[in-house]
Amino acid sequence: LLTIEQNLALAEKRGEWRNFWAGGVKRRDRQHFQEKLATLGLGLEKRLGAEMGLLSGGQRQAVTLLMATLKKPALLLLDEHTAALDPKTAEKVLQLTERLVKADHLTTLMITHNMRDALRFGNRLIMMHQGRIVVDVKEEEKSKLTVPDLLALFEKGAGVVTDEMLLS
Repeated sequence: LLTIEQNLALAEKRGEWRNFWAGGVKRRDRQHFQEKLATLGLGLEKRLGAEMGLLSGGQRQAVTLLMATLKKPALLLLDEHTAALDPKTAEKVLQLTERLVKADHLTTLMITHNMRDALRFGNRLIMMHQGRIVVDVKEEEKSKLTVPDLLALFEKGAGVVTDEMLLS
């Protein structure tokens, strides 16, 4: 298993030729990674040598998010990136996500089944059913919606509301 610093080194070289195993992680890179990790507020800057597999789910998600944004992506894809986390940890990861997206002005596509999060984040909300768009609302309209409003829009567009939707 790779360590935190090895994962970050690979992410830092994304899109470039690299002979990672020959040189290892350089001291200047290590300092840069410590600075970046410190912004997460999780104390991971002191654990560069820790294997990723030994981190909690929230810590792994935070490092993975950092890896994805070390080099500014043209599009940041977040596919249920908090689904396997407990509510408190998921909230921390969402706050980190929001901070990174705003700081680097990242175009982001976040896929979620959590309607509260769908209403809370982003400037556009698209809901799909069976491969087609059934709801598409812009930020101004979205900011006025509640989860029941969103369910009503979905039901109108798709004709379906499941127990899972009602419970999210």
